[in-house]
Amino acid sequence: MNQPLAYVHPGAKIAKNVVIEPFATIHNNVVIGEGTWIGSNVTIMEGARIGKNCSIFPGAVISAIPQDKKFNDEDTLTVIGDNTTIRECVTINRGTTDRMKTVIGNNCWIMAYCHIAHDCIVGDNCIFSNNSTLAGHINVGDHVVLAGMAAIQQFCSIGKHAFVTGGSLVRKDVPPFVKAGREPLSYVGINSIGLRRRGFSTDKIREIQDIYRILYQKNYNNSQAVAIIEAEMQATAERDEILEFIKNSQRGIMKGYFSSN
Repeated sequence: MNQPLAYVHPGAKIAKNVVIEPFATIHNNVVIGEGTWIGSNVTIMEGARIGKNCSIFPGAVISAIPQDKKFNDEDTLTVIGDNTTIRECVTINRGTTDRMKTVIGNNCWIMAYCHIAHDCIVGDNCIFSNNSTLAGHINVGDHVVLAGMAAIQQFCSIGKHAFVTGGSLVRKDVPPFVKAGREPLSYVGINSIGLRRRGFSTDKIREIQDIYRILYQKNYNNSQAVAIIEAEMQATAERDEILEFIKNSQRGIMKGYFSSN
């Protein structure tokens, strides 16, 4: 790590086998775990906590202060898990007093020019394609895929295993296991390809499809659909996760159904 053309603040805590390329800048109050690679012209600012075996590509800015006029230089964090890749020119802002931190999970892949704003909580194994943008205070579950140029409005939540198509504007919460797309954002089916890749059985995928047929294709309102799902569908982890997501939604879930057939 003794790269003479990089600047590392004496107060930064860097594991011995971290690689720091020329012209990187690492500020005070930064912790970087073993095996991580920091590319040229990366800027890592105060409050960054970066895990093991991460790769951060040139031009990325990690843990800059929030783009929030209420922010008053509070001592907040950006926390990035292990084995996460952050590509060129990604920007990730640290938290505000709302949550005190922005969090990116383990094994994530954040592609070039993505922006993740303050107080976002991103789960494990997520993929954000180029130019995807998260406003502040967003929750993203595990195994979520955002295709290129998807934009998520502040305070939204996206459930586990969801897929959001390219160029989508997300104004409402996206439930678990679904594909979301079109304008306005609509349910376009189950993320069956992603679920199969992650070991979901055909029977389990069919069960999830049956739940969402009730919710999106039977002309019930949300309250009616939830009551029918609870009464008619066997209690499983997936059923309960969907119901919990709907009941806890603060912005309301996306509406509408689009058939690609």
